[in-house]
Amino acid sequence: MAVREASRVVVITGNEAMALGARLCRVQVVAAYPITPQSPVTEALSHYVESGALDAQYVTVESEHSALSVCIGASTVGARAFTATSANGLAYMCEQIHWVAGSRLPIVMGCVNRAMAAPWNVLNDQQDSMSQRDAGWIQIFARNNQEIIDTVIQAYRIAESVSVPVMVCYDGYLLSHTVMPVEPPEQAAVDAFLPPYRPHTILDPASPRNLNQVTLADPRMNAEGALCHGYLELRYLLQEALERAPETIEAVDAEYERAFGRSWGGMTWGYRADDADVLLIAAGSLASEATVAVDALREEGIAAGVLGIRVYRPFPRRAVIDACRRAKLALVFDKSLSYGYEGPIGTDVKAALFGSGVAPTVQSCVCGLGGRDVKSGELADAVRDALQDVATGLFEPRLRWINCQI
Repeated sequence: MAVREASRVVVITGNEAMALGARLCRVQVVAAYPITPQSPVTEALSHYVESGALDAQYVTVESEHSALSVCIGASTVGARAFTATSANGLAYMCEQIHWVAGSRLPIVMGCVNRAMAAPWNVLNDQQDSMSQRDAGWIQIFARNNQEIIDTVIQAYRIAESVSVPVMVCYDGYLLSHTVMPVEPPEQAAVDAFLPPYRPHTILDPASPRNLNQVTLADPRMNAEGALCHGYLELRYLLQEALERAPETIEAVDAEYERAFGRSWGGMTWGYRADDADVLLIAAGSLASEATVAVDALREEGIAAGVLGIRVYRPFPRRAVIDACRRAKLALVFDKSLSYGYEGPIGTDVKAALFGSGVAPTVQSCVCGLGGRDVKSGELADAVRDALQDVATGLFEPRLRWINCQI
């Protein structure tokens, strides 16, 4: 296990942690377009490039769509590429987000979670990244600034191992602009953990070829007579890569712990969950807030625990089933909404449990949209109310809104 030195600890924001993590990964191309609250990430990277602390090409572009387009070109020719965005900037990238995944390019992008417009709102929720959950990217949610920097490093190792892009998500302002003690890894240790990027694309003037040409429904022969996949087969292979990704994610986190002395749980993490009758399930800093609620509930004799969703895509189905085996009640707290239904994590938890033989009562709760404050006491109150409803036979599997003034 790595030896930690107090002198190595710095106090930085989540955005600075993201930028420092990208620098330690020796990214070679940074494509940047500003949007609140992401802008300080690429601003910090521009200072690294200008000062010579990072040997990279910093490309200023006219839009978020262009930023990801630059990363696509850079990754295709064999460069390690990085960008970051938030909210409507992520939405503007939507076409290229699908293109990256379909091209199997191991791009890492920081998503500083922010509410989607309209109406305009620059505060935190997780609607932006959740709206892209079906695009084929791995999504990892960090709960604090130390996890941000460590996850960026893990993300490149994961992405380049499975040829799937990774979105590192963290809560705007709550983490992006909040300072915390962080222990940056040594550059030499990161270099040992993260080898140079070896692209799967082939660029050879002696053997010219088309990349991402129109692909028809059925397999067909190429010019050399080799049978090439149709569109359906390519979608199957991306799905297979994502379904196998949990093994890589767990292995990378375990190796990171051996190298740096820190583990973030792989797919999920738990707090006082082993003997919990009630589970509070959430992602990002909201799950950290839930640990405070759990401590208060424990003092009242309620055996509560937290299941933190670290990786949302691929969804940690097996870990959710295992964590819920003992629980009688699970409340899922989403900072996003699948309009017309319920919170997306809530839906996925129910789907994971269906047919598994593990059957706690599950309630989907939506909270914190547009930066509405979510206090640990409100999370604890939701648990108390749900327990009361169950005890009196009045429980309904309806969507529960937290701190909504209507």
